[in-house]
Amino acid sequence: MTTAFLGIDIGGTGSRSRLVSADGVVLAEASGPRGAVTAGGSAGPDLALALVERALGDVKTQSIVGIGIGATGIATLVADPSDLVRRVRAQVPRAAVAVSIDAVTGHLGALSGAAGAVIAVGTGAIALGADFHGVWNRVDGWGHLLGDRGSGSWIGMRALQLAMRQRDGVSGDADAVLAAARERFGDPMSWPGQLYTRDDRAGVLASFAADIAQLDDPRAREIIREAATEAAHSAVAALPGLPPRISATGGLLRSEEYAATFRRVVRELRPDAELVPPAGGPLEGAVQLARLVVSAPPAPAAGFLWA
Repeated sequence: MTTAFLGIDIGGTGSRSRLVSADGVVLAEASGPRGAVTAGGSAGPDLALALVERALGDVKTQSIVGIGIGATGIATLVADPSDLVRRVRAQVPRAAVAVSIDAVTGHLGALSGAAGAVIAVGTGAIALGADFHGVWNRVDGWGHLLGDRGSGSWIGMRALQLAMRQRDGVSGDADAVLAAARERFGDPMSWPGQLYTRDDRAGVLASFAADIAQLDDPRAREIIREAATEAAHSAVAALPGLPPRISATGGLLRSEEYAATFRRVVRELRPDAELVPPAGGPLEGAVQLARLVVSAPPAPAAGFLWA
């Protein structure tokens, strides 16, 4: 019987799972919808349970010995994250299970378990400084209405606000941004109806960030630099009590304007900080969490990890 570990990543743009053997061979992978937020809270738990069920179709139930789940919004938008642990254990009784905020799995993937700070900038943005023993520093991850500073949804919202100012005649230097917004979303009169009624509003906003990052326009580049500056401040704010080690993950780092600004601002704020390229992403971190919960079970940490 093959011993298997299951990692699950629930994010704002999609959900993914990876089933690996004890020696690291990938046995199966699957994907699912994004972790939408409705009036009833986060859809993350249901997505996770569905991916566990799919994994059970790939191997025998008794083969899975560890399950690690990282989910966006699990701490703030789910009433009782421990309930997800119990429900997964009911599906796979032999398995050790850990559920965490996505920043934990992002941290594990980026720094391979080493202490330091990691910021993930995708649809949302959250920085976590941790040593997994007693230091847990969370910065941001409060959603696109209250935070997610420097994220894709943050960029998309600010770009659309600027485009609407241009449309209203309040701004006079954002024609290119307005044209890009019209190309993606159509007539500005339709934008409120497209955004205010959507459960996946953050993802829709983030989809526009890719357009802004590719736009050769001074105002668009200014938004990207502002976003990267916000992300750098969040990453540094997560460092107290930890070695000055920082890594950053997420699709926005593919923009050289964003990445260069992030590096510059971090060095200005913390000249002693070591900037470390990420070793892996949140899905790799979820697999590592699945291994960790079997070999060296972490203590539950309120607001961060449930096991």
